[in-house]
Amino acid sequence: MDKKPGDVLTIEELAAYLKIPKSTLYKLVREGKVPCQKVGRHWRFHKESIDHWLNEKPEVKS
Repeated sequence: MDKKPGDVLTIEELAAYLKIPKSTLYKLVREGKVPCQKVGRHWRFHKESIDHWLNEKPEVKS
């Protein structure tokens, strides 16, 4: 499968995609709870990995 440049998200893009604050996303990254890669000083996220990660998480019933 070919990866497209749009398949890699920045922290800002992923926070918007997940509809969570950047600070919450940074916390998840620090705790190793979200699939990511560090490129230099910047975190990058593969959208396919994020979608897979989201689908693996059990839904919480409220």
